[in-house]
Amino acid sequence: MNKLALVLTLVLSLALELPTFAQKDPKAKTVLDAMSQKFKSMNGFTAQFDFTYQDNTGSSDRQSGEVAVKGEQYRLKLPEQEIYNDGRTVWTFIQADGYREVTINDVSQTEGELTPSNIYSMYQSGFDYKLLADKQYQGKTVSVVELKATTNNTPFERVKLMIDKNTKDLLGWEMFDGQGGMFSYTFKNLKQNTNLPSSYFAFDPKKYPGIEIIDLR
Repeated sequence: MNKLALVLTLVLSLALELPTFAQKDPKAKTVLDAMSQKFKSMNGFTAQFDFTYQDNTGSSDRQSGEVAVKGEQYRLKLPEQEIYNDGRTVWTFIQADGYREVTINDVSQTEGELTPSNIYSMYQSGFDYKLLADKQYQGKTVSVVELKATTNNTPFERVKLMIDKNTKDLLGWEMFDGQGGMFSYTFKNLKQNTNLPSSYFAFDPKKYPGIEIIDLR
């Protein structure tokens, strides 16, 4: 093999070995660690949010709600659904047209799902990540970090996090399911250190006489 052919062979071999996605971008990790540390330093927060789903045809559905987060606990309010998580148990409460139902699961049964509490640490396992270009988001300059799942058994392929460049607050995120669907969440009116009691994150069925209870624990 002549020298030119040898060089070309080495170049092609190296090109094939290069990853198409930066596996663990150090600059992205610096931003993610700062976001995660900011969340840990807060004594919980409340916020309003907008949720949008867009399918591969371009049609979309939009809802607004409220969220409260404290450590591993969270409470999520949507127009006809409310999810409570006290760190041990998850209650999904549905109330529509006079019908009331609550489904109960152990937290372990929801492992792998993206929640308002684990969004701040999900990058630490099962994802590669890279830092994209800064952009304007909600009138603020944000660092955009893209996460890509390293396994095929996740409900979403990629996640983009919008992190305030100055405060390190997470302002929103976008999830892509790999089939053309995109889920978008945007926080508004975020209030920190709300010091909510643990009872706020637990559902009490006694407050709703006649409710149908589906216990899957």
